[in-house]
Amino acid sequence: MIRLLAFMLGSVGGALAQLQQAQLWPVGGYALLASTALLVVVLAGWLRAHAGVQALLWALVGALSIFAFTGWRALHHQGTALDPALEGRDLLLEGWVAEMPRRGEAGWQFEFVPARAWLAGQEVQLPPRLRLSWSLRPSHGAGSVQEPLALESSALPAAGLRVGQRWRLVARLKRPHGLSNPHGFDAELWMWEQGLQATGYVRQGRGVDAPVWLEDTGRYPVQQARQWIRDRVIDRVPSPGAAGVLAALATGDQGAIPRALWDTFRVTGVTHLVVVSGMHITMFAWLAVVGVGWAWRRAAKTWPALLLAIPLPVAAATGGLLLGWSYAVFSGWGVPAQRAIWMLTVVVLLQLSGRRWPWPLMWLAVMTVVVWLDPWALLRAGFWLSFVAVAVLFATGSPLPETGQRWHGQVWRLIRTQGWVTVALAPLTLLWFGEFSVAGWLANLVAIPWVTLVVTPLALAGILWAPLWQFGAWAVEGLMGMLGVMAAWPWAAVSRPAVPGMLALVAVFGGVLLVSGLPFAWRVWGLLLIWPALAYTPPRPAPGQFEWLAADVGQGTAVIVRTHRHTLIYDTGPPMGTQADAAQRVLLPLLRRHGDAPDAVVVSHADSDHAGGLGTLAKAYPRTTAWWTSFDTSERWGMDSRRCEAPIGWEWDGVPFRFLHPWPGDDPQRLSSNAMSCVLMVGEGDASLLLTGDITVDEETRLALALPELRARVLFAAHHGSKTSTGPVWLNTVRPQWVVIQSGYRNPYGHPAVEVLRRLESRGIRWVSSPRCGAAMGQSARPDIVCHRDAVRRYWHHSDGG
Repeated sequence: MIRLLAFMLGSVGGALAQLQQAQLWPVGGYALLASTALLVVVLAGWLRAHAGVQALLWALVGALSIFAFTGWRALHHQGTALDPALEGRDLLLEGWVAEMPRRGEAGWQFEFVPARAWLAGQEVQLPPRLRLSWSLRPSHGAGSVQEPLALESSALPAAGLRVGQRWRLVARLKRPHGLSNPHGFDAELWMWEQGLQATGYVRQGRGVDAPVWLEDTGRYPVQQARQWIRDRVIDRVPSPGAAGVLAALATGDQGAIPRALWDTFRVTGVTHLVVVSGMHITMFAWLAVVGVGWAWRRAAKTWPALLLAIPLPVAAATGGLLLGWSYAVFSGWGVPAQRAIWMLTVVVLLQLSGRRWPWPLMWLAVMTVVVWLDPWALLRAGFWLSFVAVAVLFATGSPLPETGQRWHGQVWRLIRTQGWVTVALAPLTLLWFGEFSVAGWLANLVAIPWVTLVVTPLALAGILWAPLWQFGAWAVEGLMGMLGVMAAWPWAAVSRPAVPGMLALVAVFGGVLLVSGLPFAWRVWGLLLIWPALAYTPPRPAPGQFEWLAADVGQGTAVIVRTHRHTLIYDTGPPMGTQADAAQRVLLPLLRRHGDAPDAVVVSHADSDHAGGLGTLAKAYPRTTAWWTSFDTSERWGMDSRRCEAPIGWEWDGVPFRFLHPWPGDDPQRLSSNAMSCVLMVGEGDASLLLTGDITVDEETRLALALPELRARVLFAAHHGSKTSTGPVWLNTVRPQWVVIQSGYRNPYGHPAVEVLRRLESRGIRWVSSPRCGAAMGQSARPDIVCHRDAVRRYWHHSDGG
């Protein structure tokens, strides 16, 4: 038992160690580790050493073996990556739709398995799985070689895009590349785990063959069944929100749930209930055990030999487990479902074998199985939240009612268990998301039994008899009404800044201590361990100094500047799809994780790649009174703003802020939006930062002639590095040490322009761009710039920004 325990602990530790690699080793390095692990096994068997030495040896075996195995798997996956020479080229593909397509306002998104591919008539090799988008909206510049081209819906069959269809189409691909910001979502890790080595869009236009639907096939039957059920739910349930929840519970596809509902789920802490999670799998398997047991008893009355051949407990446990596996696979085989089904499998196998392991050992055994199957799950919040929750349930007793217990005792047991889980998970939730749902305890107290015992059974039973979905919709709408009221409470959710790793670990230990079975006098110390994380405030620059962060928002601009007691936002980034923008996805999380609220917002001009998040910020921070723009915000955004105009300026904590452009006489009716951009100087002398919006060479030259003494350590390239900006006169005047270029990866405009980069290199000016750097960060007290991509680089991250 000691050897097994040591092996499991070593496996988890070895996987964590391998996930820290910035680059993969050659295959020989991992082979050497595997060989070493085998030698240690032989050594452990040969030595008759002390139990402690044996434990260390077997822990080493676990660590070395999983490190080698994970590295080998990663090398194999990396070997199927898209050839960089194929990026941005028109490729003719023939293959199958492999996952449930999702249709939004802009078009379709789907996974595609290519059978063959050609470039200019020559066959080429592609990754085994692609993620494509198919736009159904009219696009401008449909013949451009750089602009995404829209498709006409007439290319689709009457039933729409469906799993198993075989298509011949032209697409442009690129390697996976996501935004890289502090505390942000790691999209490249997510695509790595999904087995996606390329993304792209379907092409159509002059000189490009139109997509051709070749045939329907029987490939991917489980996915076809999932899509059929999802579409039936959406068609039969009139309420979009209720239909989305029922479809998510029945098939595991959350794409139909409106974004507004996700916000309600997040604030009330019930997001886990609308994702097919361990709770759903466990409850379904438990009901299946009861159902199989009942059916086996009935069958035994007719065929008594059944009980002799397969005893009732074996039949019920095995049948329930198999049905649980079926639901886990049918619901999309998500990681939460995988964790639950493996845990149930271990429990059932132990019970059938007659073994009775202590719960910590069984808990660790399931964790080890999951880590060997998917080591990258260790980097996901859901992995730790679910395993800690299960540990709390084991430690505090089963949350299920006990036979013979009175109803008020059962209710109290449920309330107590939910309270323990909420307290134990609070530090972890704050650590991962910077937010904790205070209303979550009460919301989950009602929502967990309602969703698991009422909504989910109706969602699944509707597959057999569709009218039950309407009853399920009413149940969902009732729950949504209650959650909506809770989400509106001012104290429903608490946001806290990101805390250092050591404080976070201490707080997690404090949460576990609080719900442990130790005497109360010991458990109360958990509060003291949690308190430092709750009271933590991130350090700010000293008086007279400032720091800045150029967020990675793709093709757009968004900058956060912080002084000792104030925060300024310069530009709000671009829209991101039809329902989101850079402020919602990037700026708000960054501000919350730093414990910030903007004291002033400057939006350089009205173009969407700079003002796309203005409305979101205004709604999130209604108390911010200083809004500076070069355009009228009253009609479109319904808010007042002041015109940024030279030489307006102010001082925060010893740091001067000064507008250099536009000038009082500049007429927005005569000048373009770009030419009216607000230019803001932060600081002075060698420690200054110059933010330029989208001004052109004309405005740059004008400023250089008017302010020949103008200097800046860090200059933001105007218009994302366009050839119409960052001219030689401007560079010769400002003489920056660094130039920051905020642009999107493989953007359709060719930013940054080659001419601009040549100007910088010929003058010895160092530069960074968003695709290669991610979020760029600097301080007035330090001359260097830190790139977020470099700081957090792992082997699954994009290796060349391009």
